[in-house]
Amino acid sequence: MANLSNIKIKHLNKDIASIIINESKTYNALSFRNLGDLIKAFKKLDNDKNTKVIIIEGAGKGFSAGHNLKEVDGLKKREKYQKLFNLCSKLMLQIVEGKKPVIAKVHGAAFAAGCQLVASCDLAYSTNDAIFATPGVNIGLFCSTPMVAVSRKINRKRMMKMLLTGEPIKANYAKEIGLINDHFSKIKLNKEVLKIAKTIASKSNLTIKIGKQTFYKQLEMPLRKAYAYTSKMMTVNMMAADAKEGISAFLEKRSPKWKHE
Repeated sequence: MANLSNIKIKHLNKDIASIIINESKTYNALSFRNLGDLIKAFKKLDNDKNTKVIIIEGAGKGFSAGHNLKEVDGLKKREKYQKLFNLCSKLMLQIVEGKKPVIAKVHGAAFAAGCQLVASCDLAYSTNDAIFATPGVNIGLFCSTPMVAVSRKINRKRMMKMLLTGEPIKANYAKEIGLINDHFSKIKLNKEVLKIAKTIASKSNLTIKIGKQTFYKQLEMPLRKAYAYTSKMMTVNMMAADAKEGISAFLEKRSPKWKHE
């Protein structure tokens, strides 16, 4: 297990690694230090050839309460606030633009930037009693950066209700609106997350990398441009050895042997 202050990297097997926010005393707050170390951890695993899937989770009572309000209150200066929110945005972009699929494993609360972190992940699973919120309005600080990630997962009316009321939502509703994929009992959560991670890890690394990049880029494009871009990326994918191997294996009714190239 590798440590970056409060951020731990744990290799669950040769293909799957877990990043753990290990600062339960602040409810795994996304402080300057923790944000910087999370970026380092994601970059390290993104460049690790053996790691195929990344899981992120929080230690202690919950996932993450978002920014450390004591730290925020002490910043005072405009440039320091800007630096903090820019760093948080950098982490979210690292997750989205990274090569590896990222799964959020959530228990307890995921609030504000913690909810943003869940929404930024490719997949998200929680315990049945997990709660999610963008509660900034309650303290006079609208959840503007968290809404960027969350509003790209759920529709506008539901997003605005979360933002305007600051009220938390439960796991079953979070699944219904598309913020998370599913929720399970505390006993089953780890098993189910590992199961989906192993399924993804069994695919071609290169195919997953191309697919993830293409998915997020095409979402921001007009329809015609999106089709032109995805046609180009499917052609790039088709020229790879793994696509040829995958098609051959399917036609020959055998399991593919990925070269990840």
